[in-house]
Amino acid sequence: MNIDTQEPLAVAAVEAIHKGNVEALKRLLDENPGLATARLGDPTKGCNPGGMSRTLLHVATDWPGHFPRGTETVAALLAAGANVNARFIGPHTETPLHWAASSDDVAVLDALLDRGADIEADGGVIGNGTPIADAVAFGQWNAARRLLERGAKTNLWQAAALGLMDRVESCFAGDTPPPDDVTNAFWCACHGGQRATAEYLLGQGADINWVGHDKLTPFDAARRSGANALVGWLHLQGARSADELC
Repeated sequence: MNIDTQEPLAVAAVEAIHKGNVEALKRLLDENPGLATARLGDPTKGCNPGGMSRTLLHVATDWPGHFPRGTETVAALLAAGANVNARFIGPHTETPLHWAASSDDVAVLDALLDRGADIEADGGVIGNGTPIADAVAFGQWNAARRLLERGAKTNLWQAAALGLMDRVESCFAGDTPPPDDVTNAFWCACHGGQRATAEYLLGQGADINWVGHDKLTPFDAARRSGANALVGWLHLQGARSADELC
Protein backbone atom coordinates (compact mmCIF):
# COMPACT_ATOMS: atom_id res chain seq x y z
CA MET A 1 0.00 0.00 0.00
CA ASN A 2 1.28 3.44 -0.96
CA ILE A 3 -0.22 6.52 0.68
CA ASP A 4 0.43 10.16 -0.03
CA THR A 5 1.47 11.85 3.20
CA GLN A 6 -1.32 14.40 2.77
CA GLU A 7 -4.10 11.83 2.50
CA PRO A 8 -6.45 11.80 5.52
CA LEU A 9 -5.48 8.24 6.49
CA ALA A 10 -1.78 9.11 6.59
CA VAL A 11 -2.43 12.34 8.48
CA ALA A 12 -4.56 10.51 11.05
CA ALA A 13 -2.00 7.75 11.57
CA VAL A 14 0.90 10.17 11.96
CA GLU A 15 -1.09 12.30 14.40
CA ALA A 16 -1.99 9.25 16.49
CA ILE A 17 1.68 8.26 16.67
CA HIS A 18 2.91 11.73 17.56
CA LYS A 19 0.28 12.16 20.27
CA GLY A 20 0.71 8.67 21.68
CA ASN A 21 -2.92 7.82 20.96
CA VAL A 22 -2.32 4.10 20.67
CA GLU A 23 -6.02 3.29 20.80
CA ALA A 24 -6.72 5.46 17.74
CA LEU A 25 -3.73 3.95 15.96
CA LYS A 26 -4.97 0.42 16.64
CA ARG A 27 -8.40 1.31 15.24
CA LEU A 28 -6.82 2.64 12.07
CA LEU A 29 -4.70 -0.48 11.75
CA ASP A 30 -7.73 -2.73 12.25
CA GLU A 31 -9.85 -0.79 9.76
CA ASN A 32 -7.16 -0.53 7.12
CA PRO A 33 -5.37 -3.84 6.46
CA GLY A 34 -1.90 -3.17 5.11
CA LEU A 35 -1.52 0.16 6.88
CA ALA A 36 1.25 -1.19 9.12
CA THR A 37 3.39 -1.96 6.08
CA ALA A 38 2.25 0.99 3.96
CA ARG A 39 4.73 3.37 2.39
CA LEU A 40 4.06 7.03 3.10
CA GLY A 41 5.25 8.83 0.00
CA ASP A 42 6.69 12.27 -0.60
CA PRO A 43 3.77 14.37 -1.89
CA THR A 44 6.11 16.38 -4.12
CA LYS A 45 7.16 13.25 -5.99
CA GLY A 46 4.17 10.99 -5.60
CA CYS A 47 4.02 7.48 -4.25
CA ASN A 48 6.19 5.80 -6.81
CA PRO A 49 9.39 3.74 -6.80
CA GLY A 50 11.42 6.82 -7.68
CA GLY A 51 10.07 8.95 -4.85
CA MET A 52 10.96 9.06 -1.18
CA SER A 53 8.88 7.01 1.25
CA ARG A 54 8.93 5.73 4.80
CA THR A 55 6.81 3.51 7.04
CA LEU A 56 4.84 4.24 10.17
CA LEU A 57 7.67 2.71 12.21
CA HIS A 58 9.88 5.42 10.75
CA VAL A 59 7.29 7.98 11.83
CA ALA A 60 7.41 6.56 15.36
CA THR A 61 11.20 6.91 15.49
CA ASP A 62 11.65 10.15 13.55
CA TRP A 63 13.40 13.18 15.03
CA PRO A 64 13.03 14.31 17.76
CA GLY A 65 11.68 10.95 18.90
CA HIS A 66 10.46 10.35 22.45
CA PHE A 67 6.83 10.49 21.39
CA PRO A 68 4.33 9.59 24.12
CA ARG A 69 3.86 5.84 24.59
CA GLY A 70 6.49 5.14 21.98
CA THR A 71 7.12 1.55 22.99
CA GLU A 72 3.38 0.79 22.87
CA THR A 73 3.22 2.34 19.41
CA VAL A 74 6.05 0.12 18.22
CA ALA A 75 4.35 -2.93 19.70
CA ALA A 76 1.04 -2.07 18.02
CA LEU A 77 2.62 -1.56 14.61
CA LEU A 78 4.63 -4.77 14.79
CA ALA A 79 1.60 -6.74 15.99
CA ALA A 80 -0.22 -5.47 12.91
CA GLY A 81 2.53 -6.75 10.62
CA ALA A 82 5.04 -3.90 10.34
CA ASN A 83 8.54 -4.86 9.22
CA VAL A 84 10.95 -3.99 12.02
CA ASN A 85 13.76 -3.68 9.46
CA ALA A 86 11.85 -1.68 6.86
CA ARG A 87 14.02 0.66 4.80
CA PHE A 88 13.54 4.32 4.04
CA ILE A 89 13.45 4.87 0.30
CA GLY A 90 15.36 7.94 -0.81
CA PRO A 91 18.89 9.29 -0.48
CA HIS A 92 19.63 6.66 2.19
CA THR A 93 18.09 3.35 3.27
CA GLU A 94 17.91 3.75 7.03
CA THR A 95 15.81 1.46 9.20
CA PRO A 96 13.64 2.58 12.12
CA LEU A 97 16.52 1.58 14.41
CA HIS A 98 18.77 4.13 12.69
CA TRP A 99 16.16 6.79 13.39
CA ALA A 100 15.68 5.80 17.02
CA ALA A 101 19.46 5.98 17.45
CA SER A 102 19.55 9.41 15.82
CA SER A 103 16.82 10.59 18.20
CA ASP A 104 18.55 9.18 21.32
CA ASP A 105 15.30 7.36 22.05
CA VAL A 106 16.62 4.47 24.12
CA ALA A 107 13.25 3.04 25.12
CA VAL A 108 12.09 2.72 21.52
CA LEU A 109 15.53 1.51 20.47
CA ASP A 110 15.23 -1.31 22.99
CA ALA A 111 11.70 -2.11 21.85
CA LEU A 112 12.90 -2.47 18.26
CA LEU A 113 15.89 -4.62 19.22
CA ASP A 114 13.74 -6.82 21.44
CA ARG A 115 11.57 -7.53 18.41
CA GLY A 116 14.37 -8.42 16.02
CA ALA A 117 15.75 -5.16 14.63
CA ASP A 118 19.12 -5.66 12.95
CA ILE A 119 21.69 -3.84 15.08
CA GLU A 120 24.20 -4.03 12.23
CA ALA A 121 21.91 -2.83 9.44
CA ASP A 122 23.75 -0.68 6.93
CA GLY A 123 22.29 2.16 4.87
CA GLY A 124 22.87 5.05 7.26
CA VAL A 125 23.31 8.68 6.27
CA ILE A 126 26.75 8.54 7.90
CA GLY A 127 28.88 6.64 5.41
CA ASN A 128 26.21 4.02 4.71
CA GLY A 129 26.78 2.93 8.28
CA THR A 130 24.95 1.13 11.05
CA PRO A 131 22.73 2.69 13.73
CA ILE A 132 25.69 3.28 16.05
CA ALA A 133 27.30 5.42 13.35
CA ASP A 134 24.30 7.74 13.47
CA ALA A 135 24.23 7.81 17.26
CA VAL A 136 27.93 8.68 17.55
CA ALA A 137 28.05 11.18 14.70
CA PHE A 138 25.04 13.09 16.02
CA GLY A 139 26.24 12.96 19.63
CA GLN A 140 23.35 10.79 20.80
CA TRP A 141 25.41 9.25 23.54
CA ASN A 142 22.66 7.45 25.45
CA ALA A 143 21.65 5.57 22.32
CA ALA A 144 25.27 4.87 21.42
CA ARG A 145 25.98 3.39 24.84
CA ARG A 146 22.86 1.27 24.74
CA LEU A 147 23.75 -0.05 21.30
CA LEU A 148 27.14 -1.01 22.72
CA GLU A 149 25.44 -2.82 25.60
CA ARG A 150 23.29 -4.65 23.08
CA GLY A 151 26.34 -5.86 21.16
CA ALA A 152 26.94 -3.30 18.43
CA LYS A 153 30.26 -3.42 16.62
CA THR A 154 32.40 -0.31 16.26
CA ASN A 155 35.04 0.88 13.84
CA LEU A 156 37.99 3.09 14.77
CA TRP A 157 36.29 6.47 14.73
CA GLN A 158 33.26 5.22 16.62
CA ALA A 159 35.39 3.54 19.28
CA ALA A 160 37.46 6.72 19.61
CA ALA A 161 34.40 8.90 20.13
CA LEU A 162 33.15 6.55 22.82
CA GLY A 163 36.49 6.30 24.61
CA LEU A 164 36.84 2.56 24.05
CA MET A 165 40.60 2.37 24.39
CA ASP A 166 40.79 -1.40 24.03
CA ARG A 167 38.99 -1.26 20.71
CA VAL A 168 41.04 1.71 19.54
CA GLU A 169 44.33 0.03 20.43
CA SER A 170 43.25 -3.17 18.70
CA CYS A 171 43.01 -1.21 15.43
CA PHE A 172 46.76 -0.56 15.70
CA ALA A 173 47.68 -4.13 16.61
CA GLY A 174 48.44 -5.03 13.00
CA ASP A 175 48.94 -2.63 10.14
CA THR A 176 48.67 1.00 11.19
CA PRO A 177 45.46 2.60 9.91
CA PRO A 178 45.86 5.21 7.14
CA PRO A 179 46.78 8.69 8.41
CA ASP A 180 43.43 10.11 7.36
CA ASP A 181 41.62 7.48 9.43
CA VAL A 182 43.79 8.27 12.45
CA THR A 183 43.07 11.99 12.13
CA ASN A 184 39.36 11.37 11.68
CA ALA A 185 39.34 9.17 14.78
CA PHE A 186 41.18 11.88 16.72
CA TRP A 187 38.56 14.43 15.65
CA CYS A 188 35.83 12.04 16.77
CA ALA A 189 37.52 11.48 20.13
CA CYS A 190 37.40 15.24 20.65
CA HIS A 191 33.77 15.30 19.52
CA GLY A 192 33.07 12.71 22.21
CA GLY A 193 35.10 14.52 24.87
CA GLN A 194 37.50 11.58 25.23
CA ARG A 195 40.87 12.95 26.34
CA ALA A 196 42.68 9.64 26.88
CA THR A 197 41.71 8.46 23.43
CA ALA A 198 42.62 11.82 21.92
CA GLU A 199 46.06 11.71 23.55
CA TYR A 200 46.68 8.23 22.22
CA LEU A 201 45.66 9.13 18.68
CA LEU A 202 47.67 12.33 18.68
CA GLY A 203 50.63 10.14 19.57
CA GLN A 204 49.81 8.02 16.55
CA GLY A 205 50.27 11.00 14.24
CA ALA A 206 46.83 12.60 14.03
CA ASP A 207 46.64 16.10 12.54
CA ILE A 208 45.69 18.26 15.51
CA ASN A 209 44.32 21.10 13.39
CA TRP A 210 42.42 19.19 10.72
CA VAL A 211 39.30 21.07 9.64
CA GLY A 212 36.88 18.20 9.48
CA HIS A 213 33.19 17.52 9.97
CA ASP A 214 30.90 20.55 10.12
CA LYS A 215 33.99 22.59 9.14
CA LEU A 216 35.28 22.27 12.71
CA THR A 217 38.74 21.44 14.01
CA PRO A 218 39.15 18.92 16.84
CA PHE A 219 39.43 21.93 19.18
CA ASP A 220 36.08 23.25 17.92
CA ALA A 221 34.48 19.83 18.21
CA ALA A 222 35.57 19.45 21.83
CA ARG A 223 34.39 22.97 22.65
CA ARG A 224 31.00 22.33 21.02
CA SER A 225 30.63 19.21 23.17
CA GLY A 226 31.40 21.14 26.35
CA ALA A 227 34.53 19.11 27.07
CA ASN A 228 36.31 21.99 28.76
CA ALA A 229 39.19 20.02 30.26
CA LEU A 230 39.91 18.51 26.85
CA VAL A 231 39.70 21.96 25.25
CA GLY A 232 42.35 23.23 27.65
CA TRP A 233 44.65 20.30 26.95
CA LEU A 234 44.23 20.68 23.20
CA HIS A 235 45.12 24.34 23.40
CA LEU A 236 48.35 23.49 25.21
CA GLN A 237 49.18 21.04 22.43
CA GLY A 238 48.82 23.77 19.81
CA ALA A 239 45.26 23.12 18.74
CA ARG A 240 43.36 26.00 17.19
CA SER A 241 39.85 26.76 16.04
CA ALA A 242 38.94 26.84 12.37
CA ASP A 243 38.51 30.61 12.58
CA GLU A 244 42.09 31.01 13.76
CA LEU A 245 43.36 28.92 10.85
CA CYS A 246 41.68 31.06 8.18
